[in-house]
Amino acid sequence: MLNDQYESTNLLTLPMLPMRDIVVFPKMTAPFFIGRAPSIAALEKALATDRSIFVVAQKDPMTETPTADDLFQVGTIGQILQIMRLHNGTIKALFEAKYRGRLIQANITDDFYSAQVQQVQEKYSRTPELTALSKNVREELKRYLKDVKKHTEGIEKLALDIEEPHFLADRIAPLLNMGLQKKQELLEITDPQKRLEIIYERMLEENELKKVERKLKDRVQGQIGKTQKEYYLNEQIKAIQKELGQEDGKAEIEEYANKINSTQLSKEAKEVAEKELKKLKMMQPMSAEANVVRNYLDWILGLPWNEKTEDHFDLDKAEEVLNAEHYGLEKIKERMIEYLAVAKKVGEMHGPIICLVGPPGVGKTSLARSVAKALDRNFVRMSLGGVRDEAEIRGHRRTYIGALPGKIIQSIRKAKSSNPLMLLDEIDKLTYGVMGDPSAALLEVLDREQNNTFMDHYLEVEFDLSDVLFFCTANVGQNIPAPLKDRMEVITLSGYTELEKEHIALRHLIPKQITENGLNQEQIKFRHKGLTEIIQRYTREAGVRALERSISKVCRKVARQIVQKKTNTPLTITPNKVHQFLGVPRFRHKEIHEKNEVGITNGLAWTQVGGKLLTTEVCLMKGTNKLKLTGQLGDVMKESAKAALSYVRSNANRFGIYSSHVKETDVHIHVPEGAVPKDGPSAGITIATSLISAFTGIPVQNEVAMTGEITLRGRVLPIGGLKEKLLAAKRAGIKTVLIPERNAKDLTEISTEIKKELTIIPVKFAEDALKVALEYMPVSVEDPLKEEKEADDTANVISKESFPKTEVPNYH
Repeated sequence: MLNDQYESTNLLTLPMLPMRDIVVFPKMTAPFFIGRAPSIAALEKALATDRSIFVVAQKDPMTETPTADDLFQVGTIGQILQIMRLHNGTIKALFEAKYRGRLIQANITDDFYSAQVQQVQEKYSRTPELTALSKNVREELKRYLKDVKKHTEGIEKLALDIEEPHFLADRIAPLLNMGLQKKQELLEITDPQKRLEIIYERMLEENELKKVERKLKDRVQGQIGKTQKEYYLNEQIKAIQKELGQEDGKAEIEEYANKINSTQLSKEAKEVAEKELKKLKMMQPMSAEANVVRNYLDWILGLPWNEKTEDHFDLDKAEEVLNAEHYGLEKIKERMIEYLAVAKKVGEMHGPIICLVGPPGVGKTSLARSVAKALDRNFVRMSLGGVRDEAEIRGHRRTYIGALPGKIIQSIRKAKSSNPLMLLDEIDKLTYGVMGDPSAALLEVLDREQNNTFMDHYLEVEFDLSDVLFFCTANVGQNIPAPLKDRMEVITLSGYTELEKEHIALRHLIPKQITENGLNQEQIKFRHKGLTEIIQRYTREAGVRALERSISKVCRKVARQIVQKKTNTPLTITPNKVHQFLGVPRFRHKEIHEKNEVGITNGLAWTQVGGKLLTTEVCLMKGTNKLKLTGQLGDVMKESAKAALSYVRSNANRFGIYSSHVKETDVHIHVPEGAVPKDGPSAGITIATSLISAFTGIPVQNEVAMTGEITLRGRVLPIGGLKEKLLAAKRAGIKTVLIPERNAKDLTEISTEIKKELTIIPVKFAEDALKVALEYMPVSVEDPLKEEKEADDTANVISKESFPKTEVPNYH
């Protein structure tokens, strides 16, 4: 019972933690390990409010589900400072006790423990006797900490800095070797002087006991042999672990030892694992350092050091798999089959690292997965998009809290074999910053001469990556760092034609979406015209992702109608149904203008998602020969426009343009879709054609598109991305495409399906392009100021006769 020296306060309703084998005193900060579900719930409740909680000891530590009668009546009220969730579901919490609390009513439920508690505050008077007793206790504490407790300088300072007698007793009490019942009795004593007397007496007893133990140890120390000493120490450790409830540590150590012996580790890895296991034996099982060692052993034992899958070099099966899962891509499939044929001939897979470059949605990732399936290798994908820390590749050193291996080792563990097919996705999206350059870390990974000794910073043990088959993907080949690109064989995947998209939809996308949306082949049927309508007027992409989403949307609409029983008959997807399900078409099938116009020319551009038709517009205004460029043009494109204008001005008379007219005219060049950044030199011939059309008033053919860089002499230089640009022209309804003459050789690698509806004309000079693009060629004119200029030039020339004659010596 609390005496009158305590003043009770109002009742508080707080979450409650019943504790086993521990009594918490005010001003004490203690860690708890909480495992019971109601206790965890009470802890969560406290964290959700102001972190206040009531801690009280159980009378019997063995009671698993305590009732109100199983709890002592006095505990402590305090706050949760921090928590740490352990891997076995246990929570480690740091509790700071503040005041004594008297348990009024305990609410024991299956959800969580709570209690009505009355906070009590001490009242006492400082007497000379109490002051003298406090002084004696402090002096005895110094001797106690020196002789009995070791390495407690911080505790001594905390205890001796406290001036209040009742707080001094509470600070020293946890240090004493007393049982649960004794400590609880001390907690319930409300007289500070009486508490100090008990503590003083207990310290004197322990000091005397320590002296006796020291004498006994000195007397028998010489009689204990090495074997007996080891036995004695082991028995002491067992006894200590039993008292602390840590008897499961031995079983854990044995389990790790068995794994080390059974796992086919490398020699270096086995030595390191055994060394770490010895460290773990000497640690407390619940210490933070032990958790770090456990995590390290789990990683090093979880890796597939010598576990390999057997490669199957069956070319017929590989070809069957690739054809079944991918339509088209004949050149890519042929390269994959060649790769497997060489591997079969050599007997092992040590070929070049393949990098698949192409726009999104063309099947780069699925192609790598198909190769893994054909080889019967495990497949693992590692995304590199946005990775900017070198430690993401090589891992963090174990000195950091929460350190883990890098993505390479994590992927190997996920693959469960040491020779998987690892796909490094989006390798062109790597970035670098203050944390290092991840692309530099990949240099070792992708080098066959070095990756057999790859070392992760976390493991600090060499791991052989030479058996891993690496595939990389990228959208833009120019963004891949040059040293990385040098280690790879780049294979380019272009966009699909409309016919290829139709085949892909019929063979793969439609069956997949019908299944995913709970339909069957009898409930929905896609007509050819309906599918063509989706491809032409609802998607505009190089790949097929938007097409798959559109097909999925149609299937969802059909599923809804079937569920709502609006129809019982199979639905046939026609163009009208497509409009009904997908709404207003997003694109026109033909993007070209309806008629020929002056100053507007169709250009072709390459983007990360495929080719695109870009219109170039030129507007002339009376002025002082100023040039204005709009449409978010990049520096290279601006220079290309200036070069085109210089070419037109220097050849104005040839194209029927008066020089005086050019001199008195401002030129505005605009490329529509101003919100989209544009750059590159390939619009030079397009801009020159628009300029000449605007100055002469001759319309440009609306079914003609062109691409090529222009020089100041009018030469048309080669460009890249020809296939993507031809695909864009075909989608937009272009009939004639003008390309640089030096790109004519690239036409042999472009499929007949793309070229058959296009008239492709190679041009060497700008004039060749004008003959095709303009409705008619302009007639050259004479400059009206020409005669005047020639007269001025003649007047300024000094006649030969005005020079004095001189004799020229003859050297013959």
